[in-house]
Amino acid sequence: MNCIFCEIVAGKIKAEVVWRTEAAVAFLDHRPLFPGHILLVPERHIVTLADLPTAQVAPFFQSVQKLEHAVEKALGAEGTFIAINNHVSQSVPHLHVHIVPRRKGDGLKGFFWPRQKYHSDEHLAETAEKLRAFMREQ
Repeated sequence: MNCIFCEIVAGKIKAEVVWRTEAAVAFLDHRPLFPGHILLVPERHIVTLADLPTAQVAPFFQSVQKLEHAVEKALGAEGTFIAINNHVSQSVPHLHVHIVPRRKGDGLKGFFWPRQKYHSDEHLAETAEKLRAFMREQ
């Protein structure tokens, strides 16, 4: 398996690592939206958020919290944008969280894709019911 993030975690590919725990590594994105754009990855090769073992979810997202705070305080950011792509737009198939510094007027306009409306109130209700039914079965 050839995974650039696994290579970064192993130290085989150079990256600016800014945080490391037993289970995760954070480094600067080499093509940032803005300077200070961090990627946090699990140390083990895990493809999507759904694949992350339940016991690792809390520690992983505690790292997200610490990094979000660091971006605001260390870089003087007014806020952050935090995102995860699963499969679609996931340029590297290894779970990673984007932690991006934000400032008013920085040019980043909400989400990067056009918003879509539901076809009707019925479509809205049907979509909600499909999700509720799935969650009841879990």
